[in-house]
Amino acid sequence: MKIVADENIPLVEAFFSRLGEVVRIPGRAMTAEDVQDADALIVRSVTKVNPALLDGSNVKFVGTCTIGVDHLDQHYLDSKSIRWASAPGCNANSVVEYVYAALCHLNINWLPVKFGIIGCGNVGGLLYKRLKAQGVDVRCYDPNLTSAQNPDLTSLDDVLACDVISMHTPLVTTGDHPSFHLISHRELHQLKKGAVLINCGRGAVIDNQALLEVLQSRTDLRVVLDVWEPEPDISLELLDKVLLGSPHIAGYSYDGKLNGTEMIYQSFCQHMNIAPQASLTELVPSLENNQLRIDEKKSAGDIFEIAKQLIRQVYDIEADDARLRDIARDAMAGRIHFGEGFDGLRKFYPKRREFHNYQVHLESVTQADKQWLQVLGFCCV
Repeated sequence: MKIVADENIPLVEAFFSRLGEVVRIPGRAMTAEDVQDADALIVRSVTKVNPALLDGSNVKFVGTCTIGVDHLDQHYLDSKSIRWASAPGCNANSVVEYVYAALCHLNINWLPVKFGIIGCGNVGGLLYKRLKAQGVDVRCYDPNLTSAQNPDLTSLDDVLACDVISMHTPLVTTGDHPSFHLISHRELHQLKKGAVLINCGRGAVIDNQALLEVLQSRTDLRVVLDVWEPEPDISLELLDKVLLGSPHIAGYSYDGKLNGTEMIYQSFCQHMNIAPQASLTELVPSLENNQLRIDEKKSAGDIFEIAKQLIRQVYDIEADDARLRDIARDAMAGRIHFGEGFDGLRKFYPKRREFHNYQVHLESVTQADKQWLQVLGFCCV
């Protein structure tokens, strides 16, 4: 059996080599020739899985180690009786931690603000639950949910009136509720003065050209983009206008990627009607050097200041931004093709571990504050 996999999928050999020969290939450069004699295909979001890739191949199973599936031609796969699977929720925690890290980097305390979420599926739903557990006033827009599923559902206009808006919607181009260019000129001009707009979902849910035009006149808006339209050849003008930019890595924590690998491995075993023989608990040891401490005099008991100290020790989001801007400068100087640099940042992304891997030592913090930090994911001792 031959299994073709995106080269950026961690532990793919550890999981899948027990089932067949694993061949790693750059995901964005994957061709029909690469997969012609493959029995299974394991991808991430950069690979378009469609007739152009699979017609004439032996592929009978496609797994994407991602939450999103808009890169899969599901109708085609179903019509060809090709079993396909995704990894819903695998990196939701990673993306939520990215949002918290971005807010800390911008020094925006999310506790007293009105917080809007667009798209409350696996990622947005997790962010919603954590914010509510921290006592935040949250408003949500998701036309695919009911008020019974989320009591804070409201209109898109109401969400756009919030102080912070975080976007987590998949890219949908058909049906009753398409998300393509959901946010364009009209919606952007609705944003209140000084509003924060974060997009960690899909780039084309925001009309990037409209965003660039609005930011050229509205310097008050604070924008964080992890996803772009198009990728990898994004608008360098837009990158220059946003306060924080990254190369589609919000969900790129090592833990999130490992979850995706394991979930697709389990789906493939189910497809093969065999029992899984590998697991993350077996393959991944506990993190060493995981002890965190804070300067309690500097924080003065302010839970937001404590959170900023802890998150910066775990995840240096500013470094993600700096690396992307370095690539942009090199591209403008003719030293590199920007798209290749963008993909290179993803391919060689540093191993980022999630908050739950770390223990926090606190001496003069209340039990309520410890519980608040545990909502963030930290283990408080």
